[in-house]
Amino acid sequence: MAILELKVPSPGESITEVTIARWLKKDGDYVEKDEELAEIESDKATLTINAEDSGAIKILAPDGTTVKVGEVICKIDTSVKGESKPKAEKKTEPVAEKKAAPEKKKETATVAESKKETYATGHPSVAAKKLMDESGLAARKINGSGKDGRITKSDVLHALASGFDATSAQSWGGSREQKREKMSSLRKKLAQRLVSVKQETAMLTTFNEVDMSGIMNLRAKYKEAFKEKYGVNVGFMSFFTKAVCEALHQFPAVNAMIDGEEIVYHDYCDVGIAVSAPKGLMVPVIRNAETMSLAEIETEIKRLATRARDNKISLDEMTGGTFTITNGGVFGSLMSTPIINPPQSAILGMHNVVDRPVAVNGQVVIRPMMYVALSYDHRIIDGRESVSFLVAVKKMLENPARLLFGGKDPEEVVLGL
Repeated sequence: MAILELKVPSPGESITEVTIARWLKKDGDYVEKDEELAEIESDKATLTINAEDSGAIKILAPDGTTVKVGEVICKIDTSVKGESKPKAEKKTEPVAEKKAAPEKKKETATVAESKKETYATGHPSVAAKKLMDESGLAARKINGSGKDGRITKSDVLHALASGFDATSAQSWGGSREQKREKMSSLRKKLAQRLVSVKQETAMLTTFNEVDMSGIMNLRAKYKEAFKEKYGVNVGFMSFFTKAVCEALHQFPAVNAMIDGEEIVYHDYCDVGIAVSAPKGLMVPVIRNAETMSLAEIETEIKRLATRARDNKISLDEMTGGTFTITNGGVFGSLMSTPIINPPQSAILGMHNVVDRPVAVNGQVVIRPMMYVALSYDHRIIDGRESVSFLVAVKKMLENPARLLFGGKDPEEVVLGL
């Protein structure tokens, strides 16, 4: 009998223990080499453990157990081999029983599909969630057709068109019961960091508003051509990221951080993008965003966001950012005060785009407006720099051509101003 011991790998430097979030296999199951066995949580990320060989698994640490890095959490009996009996049995089936074959195939397909379930299964996309909230449609009423069973906007529209029991979907009922759950390592660390930011920084927030009509017209005009050429949609986030990079170059203190009694300035922009994942808030980082085009930024955002939502994001992909952007607008937020992501010194908050009356050249017109907020550490960033930074971002977003000329108006460049 050959027994293989699986130990907890180190998720990163300074991490000494992790929590077994959940086992993806049951005790005694046969597993294939490289198959995912369990998800483990550290105070920084959620990682998966894969089988190093094929065999029968023996679980030693159940769900929710906190274990040390290097500790054995399961054993694999590699002498156990997988079976392939179902194929052989089909040859000896009586002719009279052939009609039942389709039902068995369906059952096999259902079992295969259930094994592919992930945290995405049954969870709606951002657009789908918004539509579900507006219509009062519960997730359990919809079958997701997206990747790994994720509920898409088209799934919600199909369910609404097909009709549903509004009473059962909207009624909650409630009870006097309570439920207690142990905080995950990631949630505990997030709580500690947020409290420390409020206590250890001189955090202030400055606000402004952006007329989004320039970007929205640009997107509407070139949306199809952009997607056809680059394979991704052109969204708001790439414009904001590009504008932020130009503004950080103009105001380097906003891109700096405090280390003891020194200020560390960065000659690059590693921009963190806050993503709401099943396990909580995660901030994957776009490296050297200042060197990227809009298409490259969109592609990288899509890759990192997908990995974060599928709980496959690595520790390296979430560390080392110099500035963060968070978008509460996808959830309908009109205005908020974002909290700095330490050890960074500033964070930009995007919000919902709402048609509002504004004065343009003495006339009242309706424009798609967005409030933006910059929270910053007043110990390192002065009020003049913070306000000027946000105004620079505003100008570039309202006139996207400025992104090509270092934040300046094209006419200013022509005149050498």
